[in-house]
Amino acid sequence: QVQLVESGGGLVQAGGSLRLSCFASGRTFSSSVMGWFRQAPGKEREFVAAMSWSGGSTYYADSVKGRFTISRDNAKNTVYLQMNSLKPEDTAVYYCAADIRGPLSLRRSAYDYWGPGTQVTVSS
Repeated sequence: QVQLVESGGGLVQAGGSLRLSCFASGRTFSSSVMGWFRQAPGKEREFVAAMSWSGGSTYYADSVKGRFTISRDNAKNTVYLQMNSLKPEDTAVYYCAADIRGPLSLRRSAYDYWGPGTQVTVSS
């Protein structure tokens, strides 16, 4: 069993930065693929970024590539999403997710556990 809690969301102006954190309880964190997804009002939840258990492999959505960086600290059971050059279209609820089986995937259905989400609002 893995429980996830996101933090770090908020209101920021376009061009600004935010760093999201996701703390995971449970012994399987260090062996889990970790991902970030987001859902804007009236839209489907979409993939943002994912990282393998070792941190050696990453995937990014084209819309965030070059602006967002996923990282993890297995000693702290925490995964991060550094978001730079934010745009109004990045406004969404951001969710952390854990895939305890792997391999690295961008499909929502691959992820077993989800956090409650944190709101990110980017003003123009």
